[in-house]
Amino acid sequence: MTITATPTPGKLLISPADHTLIMIDFQSQMTFATKSIDTTALRNNAALVAQAAAGFKVSTVLTTVAVNTFSGPMFSEITEAFPGQELLDRTSMNTWEDANVIRKINEIGKSRIVLSGLWTSVCIVGPALSALDQGFEVYFIADACGDVSTEAHERAVERMIQAGARPMTSLQYILELQRDWARTDTYAMTTGIAQKLGGAYGIGIQYAKAMFGAHEG
Repeated sequence: MTITATPTPGKLLISPADHTLIMIDFQSQMTFATKSIDTTALRNNAALVAQAAAGFKVSTVLTTVAVNTFSGPMFSEITEAFPGQELLDRTSMNTWEDANVIRKINEIGKSRIVLSGLWTSVCIVGPALSALDQGFEVYFIADACGDVSTEAHERAVERMIQAGARPMTSLQYILELQRDWARTDTYAMTTGIAQKLGGAYGIGIQYAKAMFGAHEG
């Protein structure tokens, strides 16, 4: 059988309009015990995801747990990317068991879910397995998640992958949303976010632009 290649993206790649991003429990109390990733790196990666989602107008749900009584405010890096957006506060550890969150997901109406948050083994595994069980397609941004130990994070990642969820990283997320440097309407935004939050890649962009006037397109 002959297979013919075509210049079209695979169906498993994400795009700005095809998914709902859920950012979960990026809060002070949850962060204090997070040991699987450095706190500065976690905040940076969360900011990268939030700014990418806001810039590409991705349908996004922001949810917290016990925001006023126990866990504290959501990272300002996230809330500042979505000014005025309601934070859906929960009592349930599993976001998928909260009626207000589910109502919002149903209002958005997309069958592909992307997750990030704290902690991986509880607050990400819970909605990932629940959404998969109900027929949703699930991705999670592994370096925009964290847990009380590397062991806890890694076992949670394995469990989700075994169930059918697909891992990705924060930088991969924004670059997959852009996907073509010829998309000039989002080029400056994407490279600007990458310069600020994209680590060594961002430094490389800054250097190339400053020294050679380089341009990916």
